[in-house]
Amino acid sequence: MKVPQETVCLSAAALRRNWWWTGFLSLLFAGVAVATALNSPQSSRWWWVGGLGVTGLASVFYMINRGCGRTLLTERGMEFRTFLSRRHVPWADIVEIETRAHYTRGGSWWDLRVVRAQGRPLTIPGAFAQRLRDPEFQQKLATIHEHWSRASGVMRSPFPD
Repeated sequence: MKVPQETVCLSAAALRRNWWWTGFLSLLFAGVAVATALNSPQSSRWWWVGGLGVTGLASVFYMINRGCGRTLLTERGMEFRTFLSRRHVPWADIVEIETRAHYTRGGSWWDLRVVRAQGRPLTIPGAFAQRLRDPEFQQKLATIHEHWSRASGVMRSPFPD
């Protein structure tokens, strides 16, 4: 039986939220860079502004890449597509799909990661959430597990007992 392809990506609301936070972060870094430029001594001013600029650009680029990322689930495997890269991971190479938590002072978020038999684990583009019990996030996890189970012939539950 042919398995239809599915795409795992952010919903329109989640994408809007990601763009809003990206804009907020951009303005925050720009404001701090301007304040630093105005208040730093002349001799070290551009080192501070340059360092803040590079850090800000890296953070904003990360958020844009995260928001634009998507995963195509096919019969052969998972195709990761981000702003700059494309990668294919065959179903046979996957050992586990895990939920990973990130905790910071500003809050927490969860994403999904593919653990491969050989090589480092890879974050699945298009699958992250601000809450662990987010129904949309849980649906993405279930969809990925369903495709993985069909491809391998082994039934796997996405939710541990």
